[in-house]
Amino acid sequence: MIRKIIHIDEEKCNGCGACAAACHEGAIEMVGGKAKLTREDYCDGLGDCLPACPTGAITFEEREAPAYNEAAVLAAKKEQAPLPCGCPGSQARALCREPCAAPAAQAPADSQLSQWPVQIKLVPVKAPYLDGAKLLIAADCTAYAYGNFHQEFIRGHVTLIGCPKLDEGDYAEKLTQILAGNDIKSVTVVRMEVPCCGGIEHAAKRALQASGKFIPWNVVTISTDGRILDR
Repeated sequence: MIRKIIHIDEEKCNGCGACAAACHEGAIEMVGGKAKLTREDYCDGLGDCLPACPTGAITFEEREAPAYNEAAVLAAKKEQAPLPCGCPGSQARALCREPCAAPAAQAPADSQLSQWPVQIKLVPVKAPYLDGAKLLIAADCTAYAYGNFHQEFIRGHVTLIGCPKLDEGDYAEKLTQILAGNDIKSVTVVRMEVPCCGGIEHAAKRALQASGKFIPWNVVTISTDGRILDR
């Protein structure tokens, strides 16, 4: 039958996994680092995955495809124990750590935050503190996962945080305005290892390209148990 169904452009797909998490029917899977429509009969054609994609890789098309099989979708859901929110990055886990031999009385670490607000969507694009700033763009979970976050990342930086999975819209446009309209000295992106966190990295990359400026930048990946995996 001819019907409306999604199309995924592999060239645009950055492998963040946000669409697979947003697809309640389980029609999309990550294969070889790319999103794939693996079950056409699971795709209902409503497009819950479209707004989740940070790169615009998903569109609608009308073509020959099997009919949406709701019964098969429901049966598949019963066979598997779903993860919270359908996202592998939301899977509950206990983080076991060795007891530390810290002194009984330990001075609290000072905050290194140099500005407010910190949410990407709330920061004014021409705030005075952005001029000459070293910019830190961080997924909000990173500061909780990595114990020395203030000293190692926030110190000496202007900090912008966000969650590409929970926030509506795309950060790229706002970040482009900030980068293009201010004398930004460098950009550090800190993200979690979970797939949906790739959205914040991709938004920063797009903003850097769109700004028309050459700004030194790097990406740091934090594991869910608080280790630096890549920098």
